[in-house]
Amino acid sequence: MAMLQMQRVFIYALKKNRKQILEKLQRRGVIEINDMLSEDNVFQKSDVSNAISKFERNISLVNEALEILQRYAPEKKPMLAMLQGRKDVSVKEYDSFRDKYDTVLRIANYIISCNREIAENKAEVLKLETQIEMLKPWTDFDIPLGFTGTRSTSGFIGTFPQEWSLDEIYEKLAMYMPFHVEIISSSKNQTCIFLLCRKENAEAIYEALRNMEFSHPGITSKQAPAQMLEELSQKIDDAKAAIDEAQKKIQECETNREDLQFLLDYEKMRQDKYEIIGHLLQSSNVFVLSGYIPQKEAAELEKELTEQFDIAVEFDNPSEDDDVPVLLQNNGFAAPLEGVVEGFSLPAKGEIDPTMVMALFYYVLFGIMLADFGYGALIVIACGLGLVKFGKSMEPSMRNNLKMFLFCGISTMFWGAMFGSYFGDLIDVIATTYFGATKTPIIAPLWFFPVNKPMQMLTFSMAFGLVHLLTGLAMKTYQLILQKDYIAILYDTVSWFALIVSSTLLLLNMDMITGILGISVSIPSVVAKASGIIAILSSVIIVLTNGRESKNPFKRFLKGAYALYGITGYLSDVLSYSRLLALGLASGVICSVVNKMAGMAGKGVIGPIIFIVIILVGHILNFAINILGAYVHTNRLQYVEFFGKFYEGGGRSFNPFNMKTKYYKIKEKM
Repeated sequence: MAMLQMQRVFIYALKKNRKQILEKLQRRGVIEINDMLSEDNVFQKSDVSNAISKFERNISLVNEALEILQRYAPEKKPMLAMLQGRKDVSVKEYDSFRDKYDTVLRIANYIISCNREIAENKAEVLKLETQIEMLKPWTDFDIPLGFTGTRSTSGFIGTFPQEWSLDEIYEKLAMYMPFHVEIISSSKNQTCIFLLCRKENAEAIYEALRNMEFSHPGITSKQAPAQMLEELSQKIDDAKAAIDEAQKKIQECETNREDLQFLLDYEKMRQDKYEIIGHLLQSSNVFVLSGYIPQKEAAELEKELTEQFDIAVEFDNPSEDDDVPVLLQNNGFAAPLEGVVEGFSLPAKGEIDPTMVMALFYYVLFGIMLADFGYGALIVIACGLGLVKFGKSMEPSMRNNLKMFLFCGISTMFWGAMFGSYFGDLIDVIATTYFGATKTPIIAPLWFFPVNKPMQMLTFSMAFGLVHLLTGLAMKTYQLILQKDYIAILYDTVSWFALIVSSTLLLLNMDMITGILGISVSIPSVVAKASGIIAILSSVIIVLTNGRESKNPFKRFLKGAYALYGITGYLSDVLSYSRLLALGLASGVICSVVNKMAGMAGKGVIGPIIFIVIILVGHILNFAINILGAYVHTNRLQYVEFFGKFYEGGGRSFNPFNMKTKYYKIKEKM
């Protein structure tokens, strides 16, 4: 339960070593660089916007090239590739990449140009296919669509937007005789015609045709339609061949995939480096860097830098006004839950790290909600195998997630055994259906069956919730002790401890309450009387002191009375833990229903097959739904009920200058 102590760091070095020093710091990833120093007449910041824009363009270009390559030559990844993490490369390999930088960048441009060629040819194919569709009604017409007539005649080739017969056309144009009309093709939506008339009648006939909604073809040529169709088909074949050729060229670049991935990370690291350069104060020969570093890393980093460069490194403790970043450090049991704490908010200045105490309850709460030995075993096996096989290469965040669920799985197994749930009552169903067992349960619970004793489970859930809430108050007390605010300890935590504990004892001394809960509690009369007195005294303290910042006595009393009303909030919080009963019962009941449905398949040849199918499908669905529910509600109880008693957060996460890469990470020592 700790936050790493931070120190301010100032580095003064020669400008000629800037590149090597920044790359060293980037690989180490232990300094958060910021702008604690201001410019003056000697030290100024550099404008690196052009360089950053160049890197951004290259990153976008390589990303596009990789996406295209993935589209036409998908990368074959193993099923659990997401667990493998980034590949390790040495500093020597990183430095040697400069020699092929231009070549790989050209390959990225080449892939994009091939894809552009594919897009252009696909557009051409679409255009040509549209033209073919337009020509199909004219297939049997042996005159070019661009024909307009001879020396003494005029020709009209075009369409009407509806179906026309020859008689109807002649009837409409009878006054303009003589002329000749042929219907080339006809359908409900279109009639294609060819009309030939004397030149002197052309203008009048064309006007009449327009009144009949006549229009010329969308495509014209000096070739006959059949020839045009043949030519267009050939162009389509050529375009498709060009598409295939371009795709083949892209697929041939598959061997360069790793180089492209490395180039992407290479440019990203250079972009990050130049963004930092933009924050540095520099003179003509010297640059200055400032930031924060974990105290435990300071001495080692100073040694590494001073051994390699002419450099001066200074460390200083942050002042009270400094916005110091937060970096959590916990043992292997609690560290997996640092992400859960950060998901709420990191500790603010003066607050304690709640991760360790939260972890104790987190794993238990998750286990109670899922509470099945079989489900827990599946989680443990899956997470354990993942950690064993990929633990060394896995990304820290993924490793922590698997460790978190590993501990959650162990807790689930424990509570499953306590409540006698092994894939629900699957063992009993198998024993009775296929082996004729008459005595169940085969494996008795170590404690009790929640389905058979729901009130006992509810009582346990609320009792556990009360312990959780009181632990939150204890954490607040510890925090106030560290802040040496002893008045607040008495007024804001001890008084509430006394009120809650004494009120609980008074409630347990009431037959109505114990009857509802189905428990038997014997509280000595002396303890009951003392609890009543303590409850009254603690209530008076809360009323008189919770508005102590106000000078107005009446306002102070009202604030205190309102604070005392907060006891109902504790009651509401305790009732929130009834979700332990609800989720535990939901998981167990669904398991039992699935098992009974499967058991109804009976024996015989088909029965066991149906049994297995129902069991697999039912339990997979139940497992997926309830593991999600357990995760969500466990987080909810931590964030709302537990943190609500002592923790506000608001700290800023430590954001070191490091390798924010996607595919590779550089190792100082391989």
